[in-house]
Amino acid sequence: MNSLSVAVEQSIAVITIDHQPANALSGAILDELSGLFDRYETDDSVRSIIIRGEGKFFSAGADIKEFTSLENLEQSSAMADKGQQLMEKIEGFPKPVIAAIHGAALGGGLELAMACHIRIATLDAKLGLPELNLGIIPGFAGTQRLPRYVGTAKALEMIGTSEPVTGKEALSLGLVTIGAENEEELLQKAKTLAGKFAEKSPQSMASLLELLYTNKVYSYDGGLKLEAKRFGEAFASDDAKEGIQAFLEKRKPQFGGRR
Repeated sequence: MNSLSVAVEQSIAVITIDHQPANALSGAILDELSGLFDRYETDDSVRSIIIRGEGKFFSAGADIKEFTSLENLEQSSAMADKGQQLMEKIEGFPKPVIAAIHGAALGGGLELAMACHIRIATLDAKLGLPELNLGIIPGFAGTQRLPRYVGTAKALEMIGTSEPVTGKEALSLGLVTIGAENEEELLQKAKTLAGKFAEKSPQSMASLLELLYTNKVYSYDGGLKLEAKRFGEAFASDDAKEGIQAFLEKRKPQFGGRR
């Protein structure tokens, strides 16, 4: 990997984007990220993931230089489809994924962050989708995810004006759920949260993540039926036996992800 680095500690994988000067999401980086998520989906030693950026930014967007190489509708649509597939993979990932945002998350950078399950940001960070300044629109599912977090009217304001919001404002909007004063505190808060997630039963966590996004596929009634099914599966698992026994013995459970 040329633009990504990974550090795994205490079941947490920290993926760092290092594509200076702005950590732009090139096609190669999208491929590298996709490969990492394929690897960690079946790696039992990793139970939660943090994505962050090296240097001044989380990611300031897609690689604009690559845009000049797109010669026709098919190529540009294929680029958008590639980005969308990665974002769907991240959002549908069976382990918690946290975006730790500092500096700026713009364009494709914000679309990447929105695909993560949770966003933590420094209060002075800039988050936005400025694609209309280039005469284009968001292409990595930004028009679909941003309204889910901030509402349709605010999404129109943000995308239509191309003006970013600060991390502080994003926190008040619900686009970000945890704020941090500086980059050091940002990473610490991300690791603390990821560590709490990593302590839980992997099977239960995977079911929870699946159920939280069932409205993309199922009706409310369908979601209820899936919840009942997943509850039964969890209750019959070794992790449930361990959790209940640990509760009775007043000790911390040691979940192994066994079915």
